[in-house]
Amino acid sequence: MAETISMPKLGFDMAEGLLVRWVKQVGESINKGDVLAEIETDKATVEVESSATGVVLQLIVDQGTMVPVNAPIAIVGNAGEVVSEQKAEGGKQQVDEKPAPQTQPTVVSVQQASAPLDTGSVKASPLAKKIARDQKVDLSNVQGTGPGGRIVRKDIEAALSHQSPVTSPLVPVSLTSGLVDKTTTTTKLRQAIGRRLVESKTTIPHFYVTHEFKMDALMDMRKQVNAYLPDNEKVSVNDFILKGVALSLRQFPNLNATIKGSEVIQFGHVNVGVAVTVPGGLMTVVVKDTDQKTLRQISGEVKVMAARARDGKVKPDDVDGSTFSTSNLGMYDVEDFIAIINPPEAGILAISSAREVPVVEGGELKVGWRMKATISVDHRISDGAEAAQFMQKLAEFLESPVRMLV
Repeated sequence: MAETISMPKLGFDMAEGLLVRWVKQVGESINKGDVLAEIETDKATVEVESSATGVVLQLIVDQGTMVPVNAPIAIVGNAGEVVSEQKAEGGKQQVDEKPAPQTQPTVVSVQQASAPLDTGSVKASPLAKKIARDQKVDLSNVQGTGPGGRIVRKDIEAALSHQSPVTSPLVPVSLTSGLVDKTTTTTKLRQAIGRRLVESKTTIPHFYVTHEFKMDALMDMRKQVNAYLPDNEKVSVNDFILKGVALSLRQFPNLNATIKGSEVIQFGHVNVGVAVTVPGGLMTVVVKDTDQKTLRQISGEVKVMAARARDGKVKPDDVDGSTFSTSNLGMYDVEDFIAIINPPEAGILAISSAREVPVVEGGELKVGWRMKATISVDHRISDGAEAAQFMQKLAEFLESPVRMLV
């Protein structure tokens, strides 16, 4: 029986996506889980997997079409199966409810900001095209280094590093210093981040609790664990933290929750989101059922999903379903910071650097590993005492990390 594949919803605020490219064509065989198409959202270029096995019977929308979330995009069924007129036309009607923009997006050169360019014949990856469009790079002037001369992300980045800034006749130029003001257009990702954070800070009453953790035992255990692991499987401090956060949330379900009207919904699963730096902003990838996974599983999943996010190839499941988020700036030598809650979640943990610092223990001055972290909490759902107790429970796991292994 024919099955309809719909535009996936990636995050609660996604309303539509651009269908960039069909990977499979009508008449081709496809298995459940195979990549059917590539779509572009405010967050990234995402591979859409088929939810059915069979033959591609119909592609309902054209490449370059902006499609509403949950609208049908393709039909997969048995070879020779006839798609009913009602099903096919119904899908088209849903897609056509919102007029589609021009198929090929217009890309403008930095040096020739007034001249539209036709990039239809230029071979470039979807991510390269997205960055080029956002940064106004003329793809016809970029030399591709990918397979068959295809333009990839690093080619765009190389082109950007050699471009001259656009100057406005209204901007004064210093003849002595040569310094000018530079105006850039924000990317779709940055615009989406802005909308979400403005919504979060203006509608969610945040409060913050900071705790300093003793990290000596964890740093020592990490060293011992990694001595038995190959380089590509070594665990990070963040992997331990994610596990500790998940186990603590299991004991504080009110922080693993969301609010809807007068009701608080406590999630049954603990899915911890991890903020990842990507070109032009941040993206949160999600470790499902974090509390039930080993450190090696957590580490492996984060590595794979983060790599896909940075390459603009995230899967829908990578970024959907988080129940609590974390943001780690420890690699940047940060002493302390706060993070903004990722709606509709109840909290987020801002993780700073683990440092060797002077500490006083038992009346003696010594050197010890310390790390600060700050939890931001929705005050409509929880209060300071509960957040403080959560941080104490997290300290039990981080300061006695063997508890996370049993």
